[in-house]
Amino acid sequence: MVFPLGGCADPRVALPVGPEQATGSLPADTVTALDAALEEGRTLAGASGALAGVWAPWAGQWLASPGSRGTTLDAATGRPVGGGTLTTDMRFRIGTLTSSMTCTVLLRLAEDDQVGLDDPVSDYLTRLPGIDGITLRQLCQNTSGLGQPRLDQQFVNNPTRNWPTLELVSGAIGASRVGAPGRVWSRSDAGIQLLGMALRAATGDDWATLYDTYVFGPLALDDTEYPGEDDLEVTGPHPRGWAAALGADGRPDCTRPQDVTRLSTTMTGVAGGAVSTLADLKTWSQALATGQLLSAESVEQQWRTVAEGGAPQWRRAGLGAEQFGPMRGGAGAIPGYLSATLTDPGTGLTVVVALNDSTAGDRLALALAQQLAAIASQAPAAPDRQAAVVELPWTAEDAAAAMRATAVCPAVAAVAAPAG
Repeated sequence: MVFPLGGCADPRVALPVGPEQATGSLPADTVTALDAALEEGRTLAGASGALAGVWAPWAGQWLASPGSRGTTLDAATGRPVGGGTLTTDMRFRIGTLTSSMTCTVLLRLAEDDQVGLDDPVSDYLTRLPGIDGITLRQLCQNTSGLGQPRLDQQFVNNPTRNWPTLELVSGAIGASRVGAPGRVWSRSDAGIQLLGMALRAATGDDWATLYDTYVFGPLALDDTEYPGEDDLEVTGPHPRGWAAALGADGRPDCTRPQDVTRLSTTMTGVAGGAVSTLADLKTWSQALATGQLLSAESVEQQWRTVAEGGAPQWRRAGLGAEQFGPMRGGAGAIPGYLSATLTDPGTGLTVVVALNDSTAGDRLALALAQQLAAIASQAPAAPDRQAAVVELPWTAEDAAAAMRATAVCPAVAAVAAPAG
């Protein structure tokens, strides 16, 4: 059944996205393990609060929002506290998870013959030097050869500065290349911003319009938005966003947490500027993993993956998102917030998680999401459902160990690994 959505509707999109969800909560033992994993992840991140959801269609669901909004600093510990409890419908910045939405817009524009995936970027940005040989596809797959300028110190220590996109892109273009276009995978948020410039030139539309037309509208993501460059606040109820101040050497000073909730998303643009909720990211993650917004040919293009240097063989890069064994998704970071989404397109198992301290980086959020997925994958079926088999190439213990290894400014002096 197709649900009408109004002016931005796409007749190919049926709601809800994904398989029919079993009603009720996940089994008590599963919930206990999920609660413990989320609390450890929150502690390791040094976050005052966390938001998480797990949807296992054959077994049930789990939503959790431990901690507080983190509106003040505790005099004794120097850590964010207070501000009231969190709720699972709160909004948060999704950071670099935005890139998957941006690359889906590219694929939709290619379907409409407005651009071609292998078009040179120079076809659309004719006056920008230093981009010869780079294609739109390579920007989305992070194989353009562009590097990742290290501007974290400037972003965290001066979060409200307005960054011209051309300034950020030019910095990446002028830096040393990691390889020739199409040869080496290396993440470049500046490359995604360059893609944003090219697609805006190709269409004449701003990015708020492109997202609404091709992603937010068709999926009815009513609580997801792409803020304007002058919109420094997260609208609606939300946790405060925190990050440790960074020294000249780029190292975090855990004794100096910075409230970076008011932030200019120009620092990330279409690589990381969107704001969303658990429920909307669940819909988005399932649509991304299953190709709900795309033609069969575009889905094949998006998940024609390449190896990521140094990553396990089961982790590979698609266009704007990653493959993790059978699951698809990624992790996001922007000063103040970490997030991650994972969906198995076969069973519908979906995990969304967010933390309100970005100091540890997106690897912590991803490891936490992987741990939650591993726990939920073992949940027994509800009485009226058939058990699902989700064969993950990691265990909950593997993911927990990876998460502990990423901790930078945990909320306690040490978090002990469980015995055995």
